[in-house]
Amino acid sequence: MKNPPRERPVKDERDEMIDRDARNWSLELMICATQVLTIICAVKGNSAWKGSLSLLFFGVAAALIYKYKMYGEKPYLYVGLVFLAIGAAFIAWFALTA
Repeated sequence: MKNPPRERPVKDERDEMIDRDARNWSLELMICATQVLTIICAVKGNSAWKGSLSLLFFGVAAALIYKYKMYGEKPYLYVGLVFLAIGAAFIAWFALTA
């Protein structure tokens, strides 16, 4: 006797919401870990704090630019671009001095 074909579950709105929430939680955890890493590196005198701090600025920039994309309000874009430039400056500083 042949088994019937296995049905694949269909992704619904609840699944999409769970996926989105999981990404949000993982991003929040990574931000927290990056902050701790930045502080540890700065306290220990390790120059890696510059690179890790740049990641925080890139994260803030991404969030603000996404809000601009959703709301269409220019201040989100302008502040996001400032944070992006600061993040790029920190990572360049780290790359040139490390």
